[in-house]
Amino acid sequence: MKGDGQGNSHWFDDEAGPVVRPYAMTRGRTTSPGQHRLDLIAVVVTEADAGDPESEPTLGPEHVEIVGLCRAEPLSVAELAAELDLPVGVVRVLVGDLVHAELVHVTRPVPPAELPDESILRDVINGLRAL
Repeated sequence: MKGDGQGNSHWFDDEAGPVVRPYAMTRGRTTSPGQHRLDLIAVVVTEADAGDPESEPTLGPEHVEIVGLCRAEPLSVAELAAELDLPVGVVRVLVGDLVHAELVHVTRPVPPAELPDESILRDVINGLRAL
């Protein structure tokens, strides 16, 4: 903290600007419904029939910004955190709120263990070439 010579102190420095604590954005919550599906590579997609997030009284400006970013293109939770310059835990809670409000949905890439083996795919390609 540094003083301004008049007895007032600043909780931020001139370069950083004002700081809003992450728990203020999430109203002190560290989890949200459905958060178990929100890993770093989960992709957030805006619902096709999503209304205006600004009309929802329970949503904050960060929620609105997430919906706006995902309307332009689907983004992963990690990409949203980087774009918004917010901790991943905060983004998970905010995205969970948006899923609950049915403004976005989350998809997950197919885990590598569930992908077909590369040798099987090569055998299929070779079989097709043999036709």
